[in-house]
Amino acid sequence: MTATLFHNARLIDPEAGTDAPGSLLVRDGVIVARGEEADATGGDARIDCRGACLAPGLVDIGVKVCEPGERHKESFGTAGQAAAAGGVTTMVTRPDTTPDIDTPEVLEFVARRAREASLVRVLPMAALTKGRAGREMTEIGFLLDAGAVAFTDCDRVVTDTKVFSRALTYARSLGALVIAHVQEPTLSQGACATSGKFAALRGLPAVSPMAERMGFDRDMALVEMTGARYHADQITTARALPPLERAKRNGLDVTAGVSIHHLTLNEFDVADYRTFFKVKPPLRSEDDRRAVIEAVASGLIDVISSMHTPQDEESKRLPFEEAASGAVALETLLPAALRLYHSGDMDLPTLLRAMTLNPARRLGLPQGRLSKGAPADLVLFDPDAPFVLDRFALRSKSKNTPFDGARMQGRVIGTWVGGTCVYDRTSEHA
Repeated sequence: MTATLFHNARLIDPEAGTDAPGSLLVRDGVIVARGEEADATGGDARIDCRGACLAPGLVDIGVKVCEPGERHKESFGTAGQAAAAGGVTTMVTRPDTTPDIDTPEVLEFVARRAREASLVRVLPMAALTKGRAGREMTEIGFLLDAGAVAFTDCDRVVTDTKVFSRALTYARSLGALVIAHVQEPTLSQGACATSGKFAALRGLPAVSPMAERMGFDRDMALVEMTGARYHADQITTARALPPLERAKRNGLDVTAGVSIHHLTLNEFDVADYRTFFKVKPPLRSEDDRRAVIEAVASGLIDVISSMHTPQDEESKRLPFEEAASGAVALETLLPAALRLYHSGDMDLPTLLRAMTLNPARRLGLPQGRLSKGAPADLVLFDPDAPFVLDRFALRSKSKNTPFDGARMQGRVIGTWVGGTCVYDRTSEHA
């Protein structure tokens, strides 16, 4: 039983809310001691962290890996490499593949491919309705048995309220988590920008931020009626925050996430119709971005995710209205999030809590902690290391990042999954 001692580290503990020097002892893939106890016990191997930050590995809800059907955009192999280089140790993958992951057979295929090819842990989600068409719910019980950790139709809103309420009721009876995209679908159909002066000047079809609020209000009424476990994949507007706060205060089993792009970019970044900045929902106003940052800092919004969505060059090199939505973000999630630390908007334990402990808790996982007995899923990073992002250096097959050429701060030095090193920056000549 070999033991590894991580010493001379700056431990970022999102559970305790602490940021302090310390050491960590890992044996058989599990954290067995911290601090003086770890130092006293020692290890067969020693890793000098040289004062860098050691934190739980990131748990990323909403990663799109394009298997089956579109391996030319992303495979489990390339996504796993990108995740490891970005400090993501658990990818919670989306079912919007070709075909959709809506049967136990497809789910089992995906899980097997992930086990064979991915360097990091992969937990698949399954579709809530067959073909994500919003007409007939999937076999939630069978899919749970096959390993689905949550149920979602991704960016397709279930418009039939009766179908959605039945699915929520059935999910509630099984204790399954439902993840929904909160938009009023008729208002948001065809929109690629947020309504306002900027969208009007650019002549882009736009949607009011109120569409998010309307979608969320409907969902909260149904959650109140059914008692289901519910997670909003992305809350991106100030308008949706008061009803979220009210739902939590009223005791509904509700959590919410936001993508890293909505936290660090705004509508002006679209500038001259740059399609790498086209995401869903569209980038918001600076006022909305500030409001959402404050909601993460206060804990009202629980989770920060990459919403990693690979698109090939052909689908992005189109007029803005016609271009595909989405951006790759597994490798840029941590350095982009660190912008919020460097700007003074939140400290590291608060920031890391939204990317480690909170998503792990929502899915009932033991990850996201530095406590004794937790899995040794770890990321070692230098929060101050500067670099200029080159999209062609990304490990994802698709290179559609809005951060190409951006100055960033924060480099991953090493990543461990179950105590095994899956990424070591020092071994690269980068």
